[in-house]
Amino acid sequence: MPTADTTNPSTTQARALIQDGFVWDAQDAYLFDIDGTLLRSRDRIHFNSFASSVRDVTGIEISLSGVVLHGGTDTAILREAFELAGVPAEAWEHQVEAILEAMRQTVSARRGEMDLWTMPGVAETLAHLAGRGALLGLATGNLESIGWLKVEEVGLRKWFRFGGFSDRFAVRSEMIADAAAQARELLLSHPSHTARRMGHPDSSIEIAEAGICVVGDTPRDIEAARVNGLPVIAVATGNYSFNELAALKPEVCASSLADLLAETVVVGL
Repeated sequence: MPTADTTNPSTTQARALIQDGFVWDAQDAYLFDIDGTLLRSRDRIHFNSFASSVRDVTGIEISLSGVVLHGGTDTAILREAFELAGVPAEAWEHQVEAILEAMRQTVSARRGEMDLWTMPGVAETLAHLAGRGALLGLATGNLESIGWLKVEEVGLRKWFRFGGFSDRFAVRSEMIADAAAQARELLLSHPSHTARRMGHPDSSIEIAEAGICVVGDTPRDIEAARVNGLPVIAVATGNYSFNELAALKPEVCASSLADLLAETVVVGL
């Protein structure tokens, strides 16, 4: 979701809604979206890499105007941009990997110019969840190298052990499914989860039923989680309001991770 934005989500009213019976910080693994959830960008480097990479590889001019970016995957955004430009698939599909590689290289070459900032409470929430023994991963529409680059630039890389990305998945729900599968595999050897499973006669059953939670900021995150039968924490730190997200009835809806964490601390007193 390569957007540039300068709004400050911390200015919104602090709110957090948690469905009865759902303990948001007691899940086994969490799949975090990046843009709008962990961080936001004031630059247009990732955004501009679509058109420049297509131009360099194919000579075709495209625009992201009219493309729904929020919650989209890079590969789906690229396809939609070609469709809106009236370019038939046979004119570019055979060059898609070259286009994606050009995007990766463009963003990497300009990483020093990126202007990223983390959302309120992100570092504290990641520390809180990790401290409770949770496995943390990414589930993002970014291409893999671009996604890791972003979290590295804001100092969050140390928290994440794996990730789902859009290199192989244009459909967000399929990317979420891949990330969830990785989580289940890692949970088999995750020390804290092993401790939770002690005494269970069949660990494979426990892993299949492991609590894996999606964390995102768009309706598409909620929809993709639902397709995979996963609970979701929705945070209004992206381009959708608290009310817009709450109307979709996620297990948790918060104005920010900072507000969710503060609500949890208050409740726990």
